[in-house]
Amino acid sequence: MKIDIHTHILPKNIPDLKNKFGYGGWISVEHIGETAKMKKNGKTFRLIHSNCWDKNVRIKECDESKTTIQVLSTVPVMFSYWAKSKDTLYLAKLLNDDIAKLVSDDPKRFIGLGTIPMQDIELAIQELKRCMEDLKLAGIQIGSNINGKNLNHKNFLPIFEAASDLGASIFIHPWSMMGESELKEYWLPWLVGMPAETSRAICSLIFGGVFEKLPNLRVAFAHGGGSFIGTVGRIYHGFNVRPDLVARDNEVSPLDYLGKFWVDSLVHDKDALDLLIKKVGTEKIALGTDYPFPLGEMKPGELIESMNFSDSIKDKLFYQNALDWLGLSESRFK
Repeated sequence: MKIDIHTHILPKNIPDLKNKFGYGGWISVEHIGETAKMKKNGKTFRLIHSNCWDKNVRIKECDESKTTIQVLSTVPVMFSYWAKSKDTLYLAKLLNDDIAKLVSDDPKRFIGLGTIPMQDIELAIQELKRCMEDLKLAGIQIGSNINGKNLNHKNFLPIFEAASDLGASIFIHPWSMMGESELKEYWLPWLVGMPAETSRAICSLIFGGVFEKLPNLRVAFAHGGGSFIGTVGRIYHGFNVRPDLVARDNEVSPLDYLGKFWVDSLVHDKDALDLLIKKVGTEKIALGTDYPFPLGEMKPGELIESMNFSDSIKDKLFYQNALDWLGLSESRFK
């Protein structure tokens, strides 16, 4: 079995939200045969292909790559935390309903994560509950920061508390990257900004005491935890030499949290995966590919297969750790 915890999907058609709400900034989709342009304010944001919306194409490609199950989440640009909260809720419901239908139609091939209007506590918890109780999704995907606020901000704790109470898995994906306006060349927001954003999210949840307050919260981070794993020594050193700055809200060492959260396997490099294993352990890494986008792993599980791992470790990385993070039983998919 292979469970890919990091895949993105969109509805085939998205309504004209600029016309509906009276202001811009929304993503629209312009179809051109088997491809489509995601557009923002009239400019092309990204070219996508039918595997981004057509479940039959997706299942065919999963069969070819021997991927048993995909965990579906929206494309992060759709978070729309910047918009009026009720408008973001409208879009979130549309996206969540679409994912829930795909899961309902093919429950042995898909698991769903919802998106919620994180900028509004009440509406976010409302949609989180709907995702878990009505739509039967496994959890939610959220961004690495919310309109510039770190995830330990007091506004978000009630959302994390609700997720813990509801047993919702959380997948944290970098978006709205720090320094993005200065990093326009060479695809640097994606190559440099995204790994830094994920480290920002991990550090915020550690130093802000969120993990300490909610030990049962099941959180996974995209892209192997970003730059956190490679710089955790520096982070730990800073914790020790400047506790007045770093340890203000949580005196527990950041090293104590290694192995208490999950990361996906999307690190593109044998040495990086080896370091990830050494730091987080074999029970907290799950296959993730960023399907169907080019910065992802084109052949799901290829890096894991290339390593000299035992079959038992490969089973953990390919599916067992994903099931643990999702709180699901293997028997559900047999």
